[in-house]
Amino acid sequence: MSTGWTILDSPGDTAGFHARSPEPVRSVTFHTVDRPTLALGSAQTPSAVDERVAAAFGIDVVPRRSGGGAVLMVPGEYLWMDVVVPAGDPLWLDDVGAAMHFVGRWWSAALASLGVASRVHTDPMLRTEWSNQVCFDGVGAGEVMQGSGKLVGISQRRTRQSARFQTMCHLRWRPELVAALVAAPRPSASALAPAVRCVPASAERIRAALVDHRP
Repeated sequence: MSTGWTILDSPGDTAGFHARSPEPVRSVTFHTVDRPTLALGSAQTPSAVDERVAAAFGIDVVPRRSGGGAVLMVPGEYLWMDVVVPAGDPLWLDDVGAAMHFVGRWWSAALASLGVASRVHTDPMLRTEWSNQVCFDGVGAGEVMQGSGKLVGISQRRTRQSARFQTMCHLRWRPELVAALVAAPRPSASALAPAVRCVPASAERIRAALVDHRP
Protein backbone atom coordinates (compact mmCIF):
# COMPACT_ATOMS: atom_id res chain seq x y z
CA MET A 1 0.00 0.00 0.00
CA SER A 2 1.36 3.39 -0.98
CA THR A 3 1.76 6.09 1.65
CA GLY A 4 2.29 8.80 -0.93
CA TRP A 5 -1.33 9.90 -1.23
CA THR A 6 -3.14 12.77 0.44
CA ILE A 7 -6.71 11.69 1.30
CA LEU A 8 -9.27 14.51 1.33
CA ASP A 9 -13.02 15.01 1.74
CA SER A 10 -15.13 17.52 -0.15
CA PRO A 11 -18.68 17.82 1.25
CA GLY A 12 -21.22 19.96 -0.61
CA ASP A 13 -20.49 22.90 -2.93
CA THR A 14 -20.28 20.75 -6.04
CA ALA A 15 -19.91 23.73 -8.35
CA GLY A 16 -16.90 24.96 -6.38
CA PHE A 17 -15.42 21.47 -6.21
CA HIS A 18 -15.48 21.08 -9.98
CA ALA A 19 -14.34 24.65 -10.69
CA ARG A 20 -11.19 24.65 -8.62
CA SER A 21 -7.81 23.52 -9.87
CA PRO A 22 -6.27 20.98 -7.47
CA GLU A 23 -2.67 21.15 -6.33
CA PRO A 24 -0.36 19.09 -8.59
CA VAL A 25 0.36 16.43 -5.95
CA ARG A 26 -0.87 12.86 -5.55
CA SER A 27 -4.27 13.12 -3.90
CA VAL A 28 -7.59 11.35 -3.53
CA THR A 29 -10.73 13.39 -2.80
CA PHE A 30 -14.10 11.87 -1.94
CA HIS A 31 -16.88 14.27 -2.89
CA THR A 32 -20.37 14.12 -1.40
CA VAL A 33 -23.45 16.21 -2.15
CA ASP A 34 -26.11 17.39 0.26
CA ARG A 35 -28.77 17.70 -2.47
CA PRO A 36 -29.36 15.99 -5.83
CA THR A 37 -26.92 17.37 -8.38
CA LEU A 38 -26.40 16.86 -12.11
CA ALA A 39 -22.79 17.47 -13.20
CA LEU A 40 -22.46 18.28 -16.89
CA GLY A 41 -19.45 17.27 -18.98
CA SER A 42 -17.07 19.96 -20.18
CA ALA A 43 -18.56 19.97 -23.70
CA GLN A 44 -22.16 20.26 -22.50
CA THR A 45 -24.20 23.42 -22.01
CA PRO A 46 -27.22 24.01 -19.75
CA SER A 47 -29.44 23.59 -22.83
CA ALA A 48 -28.66 19.85 -22.64
CA VAL A 49 -30.89 19.65 -19.55
CA ASP A 50 -34.66 19.93 -19.20
CA GLU A 51 -34.64 22.77 -16.68
CA ARG A 52 -38.29 22.21 -15.75
CA VAL A 53 -37.57 18.65 -14.64
CA ALA A 54 -34.47 19.71 -12.73
CA ALA A 55 -36.44 22.42 -10.93
CA ALA A 56 -39.36 20.12 -10.16
CA PHE A 57 -37.08 17.57 -8.49
CA GLY A 58 -34.87 20.16 -6.79
CA ILE A 59 -31.77 19.12 -8.75
CA ASP A 60 -28.83 21.50 -9.00
CA VAL A 61 -27.15 21.58 -12.42
CA VAL A 62 -23.42 22.38 -12.37
CA PRO A 63 -20.58 22.23 -14.92
CA ARG A 64 -17.51 20.09 -14.50
CA ARG A 65 -14.16 20.45 -16.23
CA SER A 66 -13.71 16.83 -17.35
CA GLY A 67 -15.22 15.25 -20.45
CA GLY A 68 -18.21 12.98 -20.97
CA GLY A 69 -21.94 13.32 -20.52
CA ALA A 70 -24.00 14.29 -17.51
CA VAL A 71 -23.70 12.44 -14.19
CA LEU A 72 -26.47 12.43 -11.57
CA MET A 73 -25.42 12.41 -7.91
CA VAL A 74 -28.10 11.75 -5.30
CA PRO A 75 -27.07 11.84 -1.62
CA GLY A 76 -26.28 8.35 -0.37
CA GLU A 77 -26.65 6.73 -3.79
CA TYR A 78 -23.13 6.94 -5.24
CA LEU A 79 -19.45 7.20 -4.38
CA TRP A 80 -17.30 9.81 -6.14
CA MET A 81 -13.50 9.70 -6.03
CA ASP A 82 -11.26 12.33 -7.61
CA VAL A 83 -7.65 11.27 -8.25
CA VAL A 84 -4.85 13.76 -9.01
CA VAL A 85 -1.52 12.61 -10.45
CA PRO A 86 1.19 15.23 -10.99
CA ALA A 87 3.21 15.37 -14.21
CA GLY A 88 6.39 13.35 -13.84
CA ASP A 89 4.87 10.95 -11.31
CA PRO A 90 5.52 7.24 -12.01
CA LEU A 91 1.74 6.87 -12.57
CA TRP A 92 1.72 9.62 -15.22
CA LEU A 93 1.41 8.55 -18.85
CA ASP A 94 1.46 10.86 -21.86
CA ASP A 95 -1.09 8.63 -23.62
CA VAL A 96 -4.39 10.12 -22.48
CA GLY A 97 -6.39 6.92 -22.89
CA ALA A 98 -3.85 4.52 -21.38
CA ALA A 99 -3.38 6.94 -18.48
CA MET A 100 -6.85 5.99 -17.24
CA HIS A 101 -6.17 2.25 -17.06
CA PHE A 102 -4.44 2.33 -13.68
CA VAL A 103 -7.47 4.05 -12.16
CA GLY A 104 -9.72 1.31 -13.50
CA ARG A 105 -7.40 -1.40 -12.18
CA TRP A 106 -7.40 0.35 -8.79
CA TRP A 107 -11.19 0.32 -8.66
CA SER A 108 -11.38 -3.26 -9.93
CA ALA A 109 -9.02 -4.50 -7.22
CA ALA A 110 -10.95 -2.65 -4.53
CA LEU A 111 -14.26 -4.06 -5.76
CA ALA A 112 -12.80 -7.57 -5.93
CA SER A 113 -11.96 -7.28 -2.22
CA LEU A 114 -15.68 -6.69 -1.66
CA GLY A 115 -16.63 -9.74 -3.70
CA VAL A 116 -17.58 -7.81 -6.85
CA ALA A 117 -16.14 -9.25 -10.06
CA SER A 118 -15.30 -6.80 -12.85
CA ARG A 119 -13.08 -6.10 -15.84
CA VAL A 120 -11.30 -2.96 -17.00
CA HIS A 121 -12.15 -1.66 -20.47
CA THR A 122 -8.92 -1.23 -22.45
CA ASP A 123 -10.41 -1.34 -25.95
CA PRO A 124 -11.46 1.72 -28.00
CA MET A 125 -14.26 3.93 -26.72
CA LEU A 126 -17.78 2.63 -27.24
CA ARG A 127 -20.30 5.33 -28.06
CA THR A 128 -24.07 4.99 -28.09
CA GLU A 129 -26.93 7.16 -29.26
CA TRP A 130 -27.07 8.81 -25.84
CA SER A 131 -23.52 8.65 -24.52
CA ASN A 132 -22.84 12.33 -25.30
CA GLN A 133 -25.77 13.25 -23.06
CA VAL A 134 -25.49 10.55 -20.37
CA CYS A 135 -21.99 9.65 -19.21
CA PHE A 136 -22.77 6.11 -18.06
CA ASP A 137 -24.35 5.10 -21.37
CA GLY A 138 -20.99 4.87 -23.19
CA VAL A 139 -17.79 3.06 -22.29
CA GLY A 140 -14.40 4.77 -22.20
CA ALA A 141 -10.81 3.88 -21.46
CA GLY A 142 -10.18 2.37 -18.04
CA GLU A 143 -13.84 2.19 -17.07
CA VAL A 144 -14.89 -0.77 -14.95
CA MET A 145 -17.46 -3.14 -16.35
CA GLN A 146 -19.54 -6.10 -15.25
CA GLY A 147 -20.88 -7.82 -18.33
CA SER A 148 -22.23 -5.07 -20.58
CA GLY A 149 -23.01 -2.73 -17.68
CA LYS A 150 -20.74 -0.08 -16.21
CA LEU A 151 -19.74 -0.28 -12.55
CA VAL A 152 -17.39 2.73 -12.54
CA GLY A 153 -17.27 5.73 -14.84
CA ILE A 154 -14.02 7.65 -15.35
CA SER A 155 -13.36 11.02 -16.96
CA GLN A 156 -10.19 13.06 -17.14
CA ARG A 157 -8.90 16.62 -17.26
CA ARG A 158 -5.22 17.25 -18.00
CA THR A 159 -2.99 20.27 -17.67
CA ARG A 160 0.77 20.60 -17.93
CA GLN A 161 0.98 20.21 -14.16
CA SER A 162 -1.31 17.25 -13.46
CA ALA A 163 -4.04 14.85 -14.56
CA ARG A 164 -7.34 14.85 -12.67
CA PHE A 165 -9.37 11.64 -12.92
CA GLN A 166 -13.00 11.88 -11.85
CA THR A 167 -14.53 8.51 -11.00
CA MET A 168 -17.91 7.37 -9.71
CA CYS A 169 -19.94 4.26 -8.99
CA HIS A 170 -23.65 3.98 -8.38
CA LEU A 171 -25.21 2.41 -5.32
CA ARG A 172 -28.61 3.03 -6.90
CA TRP A 173 -29.32 3.80 -10.55
CA ARG A 174 -32.28 6.02 -11.51
CA PRO A 175 -32.64 5.66 -15.31
CA GLU A 176 -36.13 7.16 -15.29
CA LEU A 177 -34.91 10.37 -13.64
CA VAL A 178 -31.75 10.60 -15.74
CA ALA A 179 -33.79 10.16 -18.92
CA ALA A 180 -36.26 12.85 -17.84
CA LEU A 181 -33.43 15.31 -17.19
CA VAL A 182 -32.17 15.09 -20.79
CA ALA A 183 -33.58 17.87 -22.96
CA ALA A 184 -35.93 16.65 -25.69
CA PRO A 185 -35.51 14.53 -27.68
CA ARG A 186 -34.65 12.31 -24.72
CA PRO A 187 -33.88 8.62 -24.24
CA SER A 188 -36.33 6.24 -22.64
CA ALA A 189 -35.65 4.92 -19.17
CA SER A 190 -35.66 1.39 -20.58
CA ALA A 191 -32.88 2.35 -23.02
CA LEU A 192 -30.66 3.63 -20.18
CA ALA A 193 -31.50 0.99 -17.56
CA PRO A 194 -29.02 -1.71 -18.76
CA ALA A 195 -26.09 0.73 -18.91
CA VAL A 196 -25.28 0.59 -15.20
CA ARG A 197 -24.41 -2.06 -12.64
CA CYS A 198 -24.76 -0.86 -9.05
CA VAL A 199 -22.12 -1.80 -6.50
CA PRO A 200 -23.73 -3.92 -3.73
CA ALA A 201 -21.85 -2.34 -0.83
CA SER A 202 -22.06 0.79 1.29
CA ALA A 203 -20.18 3.93 0.35
CA GLU A 204 -18.14 3.56 3.53
CA ARG A 205 -16.97 0.04 2.62
CA ILE A 206 -16.15 1.05 -0.96
CA ARG A 207 -14.18 4.05 0.24
CA ALA A 208 -12.21 1.94 2.71
CA ALA A 209 -11.40 -0.62 -0.01
CA LEU A 210 -10.22 2.12 -2.39
CA VAL A 211 -7.95 3.63 0.25
CA ASP A 212 -6.56 0.20 1.11
CA HIS A 213 -5.81 -0.61 -2.55
CA ARG A 214 -4.34 2.69 -3.68
CA PRO A 215 -1.23 2.16 -5.84
